Amino acid sequence: MATTITPATLTVTLSEAITLGGEAQGASNVLSISSITEVMKRIVNVPTTEVEILAFAATNPAAGSFVEADVRYIRITNLDDTNHVTLTFKNEANAEFAVKLDKGQSFIYNGDLAGGVVDTMDASATPLTVAFGDLVNITAISNTAACDLELFVAGT
Repeated sequence: MATTITPATLTVTLSEAITLGGEAQGASNVLSISSITEVMKRIVNVPTTEVEILAFAATNPAAGSFVEADVRYIRITNLDDTNHVTLTFKNEANAEFAVKLDKGQSFIYNGDLAGGVVDTMDASATPLTVAFGDLVNITAISNTAACDLELFVAGT
């Protein structure tokens, strides 16, 4: 059976709105990502123990995972109104970086527009000599109580 899905363009709009001293200081930026044929949107519950929320593989990913070369855009939003979560990103060399995602906030990880999440991440405890590696997974842990995260992933 042939697919009936036609590639489409994902439009991401980031806007800030604030007026200080009577002057609008906000901005709006639009990114268009063409040839998207796959999206995944889901809500996951993150406990106070570390859990994998997204995984990527070079080929033949496990169910619920993504082909790393196809991923173009990842958004993770903390839907909790009280607690933060820690997101940890790991690459193929087991280098990791972590970010705190506070209540109500979103984190966007943009894949390379030509190569997905291949060679997009490096981390070190010392000053970097940058050598990007493939993103292999993202884990999350809630600080004091379980939190819901909304995940949105788009790829080709």
